[in-house]
Amino acid sequence: MADVDVLVVGAGPVGLMTAAGLRRHAVNCRIVDRLTVPDPHAKAIGIVPRTLEVWDTMGLVGRALEEAVPHRGQLVYIDGKARPQVDLTLPSEIPYPFATLPQYETERLLTEHLAGFGTEVERSTELRSLEMRPDQVEAVLEHGDGRVERLHARYVVGCDGAHSSVRKAAGLAFEGDALPEQFMIGDIEVDWELPAGYSIRSVRLDANGEVDDMLVCIPMPGVRRYWLSMMRPRAGAEGQDGGAPDEAALGFGDGQGLDLDQIQAVLDRLSPEVTTASALRWSSSFRTSHRLVDRYSNGRVFVAGDAAHIQPPIGGQGLNTGIQDAHNLAWKLALAVRGLAADGLLESYHAERHPIAREVVERTVSHARTVRTAGAGPLNNGADSDVAMRRQAQLLVAYPDSPLTQVQTADRAPEAPAPGDRAPDCRGLKSDLATYPRRLFDLLRTPRHVLLLFAGPEHVVGEGAVRLEACAAEAHRAAHGLLDAYMVYSAEVPEDARRIGLRPPRVQDAEGGFQDAYAPQDGEAILIRPDGYLSGRFQSAEPQHLTEHLRRTFA
Repeated sequence: MADVDVLVVGAGPVGLMTAAGLRRHAVNCRIVDRLTVPDPHAKAIGIVPRTLEVWDTMGLVGRALEEAVPHRGQLVYIDGKARPQVDLTLPSEIPYPFATLPQYETERLLTEHLAGFGTEVERSTELRSLEMRPDQVEAVLEHGDGRVERLHARYVVGCDGAHSSVRKAAGLAFEGDALPEQFMIGDIEVDWELPAGYSIRSVRLDANGEVDDMLVCIPMPGVRRYWLSMMRPRAGAEGQDGGAPDEAALGFGDGQGLDLDQIQAVLDRLSPEVTTASALRWSSSFRTSHRLVDRYSNGRVFVAGDAAHIQPPIGGQGLNTGIQDAHNLAWKLALAVRGLAADGLLESYHAERHPIAREVVERTVSHARTVRTAGAGPLNNGADSDVAMRRQAQLLVAYPDSPLTQVQTADRAPEAPAPGDRAPDCRGLKSDLATYPRRLFDLLRTPRHVLLLFAGPEHVVGEGAVRLEACAAEAHRAAHGLLDAYMVYSAEVPEDARRIGLRPPRVQDAEGGFQDAYAPQDGEAILIRPDGYLSGRFQSAEPQHLTEHLRRTFA
């Protein structure tokens, strides 16, 4: 018999997200980390809109919005001359913007959120070995006091970074390479009067028109506080022994950072305004490496975050991709632990997340290879600006080819989200028990599947209404009760419909936001997974269609 359902190794943002997701689904788990205290450095700071949406479903976004600051765009300077600025703007229906938040603050918020479930991080605890068995995994843990523990877990999730012990023990390959560029980073304050919330990219060109010197400054919470990235001089880009620095990770904490005078010298060369640097909290160096695991799991052992993929930090994609790894895996593990998972459900983790990580790695590497091109960047590379912005925001992440996703054959409005797409938010919903307008995300703030049944004129009363109610009942049964259903009406519910009953709960699309976002047909059922992606759309929904589809997920 296992001692714990899931052991999570590593208490960075991805490990904490995994543990919090598991506890949200009432799964018994432990989370261990070899560090005695959390890392105090800013490290990853970019938070994309999709991550804030994920935190919304968890009930965590309010705290994050209090601590983070908006990232409004980028001011670009080439040889001291201002170029057109890049504004990080998204359509008004997207509920959250781009933001920045130091990694240690992200970890603090997630740690406190996890503690609300009664689970604490076990620090000074290091994984020494794993032995995989058909029905469980034996982990040997060494505690800070020297005590050795043999722990039996049903599943293990490695969120222990680029040098992952879990990945190595599971025999997963981690292929990739390092790019030649090496950068210096620093966490400082400046006294310039540039617009708050905008990052700065200032470059100098050589005689061939290539970037010879570069400074990137990203705003952080605080008064004129920035995360600085600077190109390291080529002569100093190799290790002290003449070899290349560590290529497996970003190289944070390698002891090769800059002091305040050196950072000031960079600012004197490249700052758009005369400014003085102060309050240096931390500096270090990193090399732009890229690696991707060959498989996201082996048996009962899984990897997520930097243990599965590392990429150049352009656009802050790494941490956010890891957050979605965790969000994808947690609900599936929860069903497996409870014995409710269909065969192959856990295999869908690799099928869905590996292609996403591959695309992110390839895209950020492509951008990194153009680092010496003036004006190069993830949002001004010639692509359609709206598509590029949504991709950067991770709003275009989708699973159309997943074994869990319905194959869409029926006609669908081209602007409507398809099975596998992210479920968009909408506003202006009216319910029986709220006198104020609600958002669709209010209904999705649950660890269960959500079924939305759209009742237009032909399904408000009569046989149409009875059929939709039957769909809700059968879907609830097929999902073992782990499903919430709502009847979404296009108009005020007539008195005749009110006499039928009060279940499933009724929601009126009072302002037409749901119809604008989803373009549903009268009598259509839309099924949304716990991680906020459409599982299927069923025009003229029938109970048996929903039941058959849910068997892809539920035993």
